[in-house]
Amino acid sequence: MNIFNKFKKSKVQEERTTPQLTLEDVLAPAEIEVDFNNLRINNRFFRTYFVSNYPRFVESNWLEPLVSFDHSLFISMFIYPSASSGVLGELKRKIAEMEATLQTDFERGKAIDPAVEVALEDARSLQDQLVRGVERFFDFALYVTIPAYSLEELHNTSKLIESTLASLSMTARPTTLQMEDGFKSTLPQGADLLNFTHNMDTTSLATTFPFASSELTANEGVMYGINEHNDSLILFDRFTLENANSVVFAKAGAGKSYFVKLEALRSLMFGTEIIVIDPEQEYLPLCEAVGGEFINFSSSSPVKINPFDLSQEATGENQLGRKILSLTAFLKLVLGQLSAGEAAILDRALKQTYALKGITDDPKTQPGAAGPPLMEDLYKVLVGMEEPAAMELSVRLERFIKGSLAGIFSAQSNIDIANSFTVFSVRDLADQLRPLAMHMILDYVWTKVRSKLKKRIMIVDEAWYLMRNEDSANFLVDMAKRARKYYLGLTTITQDVEDFLTGDRGKEIISNSSIQVLLKQAPVSIELLAQIFNLSEGEQRLLLSEGIGQGLFFAGTTHVAMRVVASPQEHQLITSNPQEILARGKI
Repeated sequence: MNIFNKFKKSKVQEERTTPQLTLEDVLAPAEIEVDFNNLRINNRFFRTYFVSNYPRFVESNWLEPLVSFDHSLFISMFIYPSASSGVLGELKRKIAEMEATLQTDFERGKAIDPAVEVALEDARSLQDQLVRGVERFFDFALYVTIPAYSLEELHNTSKLIESTLASLSMTARPTTLQMEDGFKSTLPQGADLLNFTHNMDTTSLATTFPFASSELTANEGVMYGINEHNDSLILFDRFTLENANSVVFAKAGAGKSYFVKLEALRSLMFGTEIIVIDPEQEYLPLCEAVGGEFINFSSSSPVKINPFDLSQEATGENQLGRKILSLTAFLKLVLGQLSAGEAAILDRALKQTYALKGITDDPKTQPGAAGPPLMEDLYKVLVGMEEPAAMELSVRLERFIKGSLAGIFSAQSNIDIANSFTVFSVRDLADQLRPLAMHMILDYVWTKVRSKLKKRIMIVDEAWYLMRNEDSANFLVDMAKRARKYYLGLTTITQDVEDFLTGDRGKEIISNSSIQVLLKQAPVSIELLAQIFNLSEGEQRLLLSEGIGQGLFFAGTTHVAMRVVASPQEHQLITSNPQEILARGKI
């Protein structure tokens, strides 16, 4: 026989006797060891738990602590629909048993078991909902497998999982002597080999979805704090949302100004211009540290703002009509309530006042070469009209022209918002003048903002001053609605929730703010906030019990529990704690 033929024949025989490897052979681990309380695959250990008891009441995303657990987990859910007819029959039998138990205890003089009473109440409620077709019935199974690289790690993580589920009023038990079935039940192959199910109705089952973690982390932007759910960073750019407005609600001392100052400091590093209305001079240290401009607005201050100012840049639009509307709102604060006749006279007087400076409805005359008029010019026009209603308005205006308040609102503006961090302080004004000054400053800033497009954040602290008056509230709402067009993010801060939310205008500001921050709240305010923000009972308890700088952070459709954190250097600049400030001054 030919040697080549002999070699060919032996090669064929060898191929026939060598087994062919399948895909399972390639993917299969080298070794598997199944113990009574764990499973080892190569050098990794696994332990599976099934949930045997569930809480009586659940809320949306109640499984979030498990989903966001700080360790890799295999989690599987199995849902089996049940026929209502069979469930109703079983419910009827259970209700009869519990009623008989309660009746027997009553006849024997025994104390009624509260657990049986509660179970009977739940069963009757579920029976009623099933009969009406409001709810359907399901069997629900939840399994969790813990992977680890050592038995010690497996043991420690198992303890944490048990305590986490216990905090949710759930009982987790290891699948002892069924570890292999438990592991297979958490693999993505849809096989439930354990069949440890629990009854759930449609509403309860819906609360287990969406099966996702609460995250507010982006690739760029400002860090706002730490996500309390999973210790991740709350990091994003507010200008990427549908609008860049935000509202902050908190009781006094809860850290609302601390949070806002921290955001302002960090936004400044990204080239954002910051403008602040500061009623309590809280922003002075931060302003000085960043080289900002601090404008202390008071009756004796040389700083002046003319409420009649128009934009100095030709915008091609009729500025006068819009300015007269905002001036009318401001003058209602100055003059008090106006009748329809007085409002008409004031409107006519304002038009004449601007006309004396050569400013008309023609955009070409805006801004006027002679400059804008003053409050004194309006006073003279009212006196010159020689109408009883006009004379009455001039009398009300006189104290701002010749009286004790002369010069506050009747002088040409001598400031310019050119600094990247500008603070307007109104602390040294009397309480009755603060809303007037805040409104005037807002109008002045709004005029500047509309004249030049630039990335800005406008912070209005203690916004309840403005919300108490209808006209100033309307102005703030209009600003919130239109800020997005001018690349402006409006931040409103308040501790007086009732003044801000009782009327519809405050709710409009919230609805036009993509970011809402709720820090620690007073018990008297929590019910109103819960109604506005649709807070669950757990979230209400959180806001009542949280510490300083902790609360809820809403961004768009997502909200998480937040903890505000600052570096030691940032803390020195933004803290308003009197003890710390006093101690620092003594060093």
